[in-house]
Amino acid sequence: MGRGIMFTLLCLSAMMVARAEDPYFFFTWNVTYGTISPLGVPQQGILINGQFPGPNINSTSNNNIVINVFNNLDEPFLLTWSGIQHRKNSWQDGVLGTNCPIPPGKNFTYHFQVKDQIGSYFYYPTTAVHRAAGAFGGLRVNSRLLIPVPYADPEDDYTVLIGDWYTKSHTTLRKFLDSGRSIGRPDGVLINGKNANGDGKDEPTLHHEAWQNLQVQRSHTVQNTYESLDVHVGQCFSFLVTADKDPKDYYMVASTRFTKTVLTGKGIIRYTNGNAPASSEIPEAPVGWAWSLNQFRSFRWNLTASAARPNPQGSYHYGSINITRTIKLVNSASNVDGKLRYAINGVSHVDPVTPLKLAEYFGVNDKVFKYDTISDEPPATFEKVTVVPNVVNATFRTFIEIIFENHEKNLQSWHLDGYSFFAVAVEPGRWTPEKRKNYNLLDAVSRHTIQVFPKSWAAIMLTFDNAGMWNLRSELTENRYLGQQLYISVLSPERSLRDEYNIPEDTLLCGLANGLPKPPPYTI
Repeated sequence: MGRGIMFTLLCLSAMMVARAEDPYFFFTWNVTYGTISPLGVPQQGILINGQFPGPNINSTSNNNIVINVFNNLDEPFLLTWSGIQHRKNSWQDGVLGTNCPIPPGKNFTYHFQVKDQIGSYFYYPTTAVHRAAGAFGGLRVNSRLLIPVPYADPEDDYTVLIGDWYTKSHTTLRKFLDSGRSIGRPDGVLINGKNANGDGKDEPTLHHEAWQNLQVQRSHTVQNTYESLDVHVGQCFSFLVTADKDPKDYYMVASTRFTKTVLTGKGIIRYTNGNAPASSEIPEAPVGWAWSLNQFRSFRWNLTASAARPNPQGSYHYGSINITRTIKLVNSASNVDGKLRYAINGVSHVDPVTPLKLAEYFGVNDKVFKYDTISDEPPATFEKVTVVPNVVNATFRTFIEIIFENHEKNLQSWHLDGYSFFAVAVEPGRWTPEKRKNYNLLDAVSRHTIQVFPKSWAAIMLTFDNAGMWNLRSELTENRYLGQQLYISVLSPERSLRDEYNIPEDTLLCGLANGLPKPPPYTI
């Protein structure tokens, strides 16, 4: 098999400056409104430097990324870098629990290091329902040249962004949610912001001279060949394709699963020396979630491949580490005062005016939130839902087991900022301690987002060694916006730069943190 083409699959110019430390890349992004028509219906989109989707960031492990974001919208705006661990630096996470949003007409400079990790990631807005209007893009972290990868260098690589899309504006969708209504089913599926018509006029999603190994989010996996990939909301894959077909156009197809109505999006793969259109016959998608479950189980960590390892060193022997705490989280939907709310263990999160991280850092957290309103065990019933900021207090450097249990008929997808975790099991039914005998305690994939099938559960393990305030959320836009998220506070008792960086000088302040004197800085 010859060299293939690397795809980065994800549910501006840069200037590099020579420094003694790891390389820096600088970006300037202007965020504006613009008219787009991804499904043929003109609507207000959110563009970055006039682009939809936004620019790709192509970096290498340990690079420093500096992005000056100018908000030219008429409302506050904020970006998160989904999957980037921000070691010791939750100040850059870009969620409303850690950062004040950028006011209209203002700017903020993100500065973070893509350290000790490789893989495919993406960024998107966390304010309002802006994600449904654009301002998302790919972020790739390549392996350093000194570290070999378990496959031949590909001829080329491409970023593929797949997501559902509404023809209603983001402001209309937000009004629905604020009034207590669901936003309903999406209107289509986009691949890199488009859906090919197949009429010969489509611009290709990618093209190559001639045309599978897989990487899941941040791990080299044991090599397998797949005809179809099951990618859930917020998940990322990198995979290799060998260009060995007849030279012509081909479809790349993405279709929804576990939905009453199946929506399909198409992109064009074009051979540069081909002139025939793509076939109108599209293979049927796999049926049933047992197929998805079996594929999940087939993803195994390649323990012999060189790569950035999860911290702390040695944690890839995760199966031999004693669990110090088990947190079991059950998602639910209910009405609160006649409005739809989503909850975790009976608590529905709301973002306070003062970001949780700032409140904690400036010592005014008792005026903003209470720790551990949520219990480690779900309540017996979900008749009562508490709507408050939802913060879990985690002990620094403890090894935790988290169980996600989904009692509903809809599929869930959970993401944790600041970390990767070992996805040790996904199974149908309810979790009990006896289920641990089915865990993969040897070579489970290290990832940041895990799916939970209907009427099923998933188990993850990780060490809370990254000090900061970190968001655990449903990646379903409606669920997250209406409360299905929480924050995990991981405090280092040492107040040392060895564990966490100081608050950046240019940090935006809002709420109770505005005007307060800064606490003494951390030292070594």
